[in-house]
Amino acid sequence: MPIELYTTVGCPYSEAAREDLEWRGVDFVEYDVERDPEAYTRMLEITGGNRTVPVIVEEGKPVQIGWMGRGCFI
Repeated sequence: MPIELYTTVGCPYSEAAREDLEWRGVDFVEYDVERDPEAYTRMLEITGGNRTVPVIVEEGKPVQIGWMGRGCFI
């Protein structure tokens, strides 16, 4: 099951998380929560309402909210 990455365009932390996953060769699916309302709702359910991106989800559970202690609030 691929990792899910919830991001927004223009967020440097989302970009950094994406680049890290690509560099490590991790299989993932990316969702832009500003353009995909269903992904936004799913992200809020997974994070308990936390609106910080990026969010990295593995097997339906958040493994990381934000990137290196920072993130973009949407």
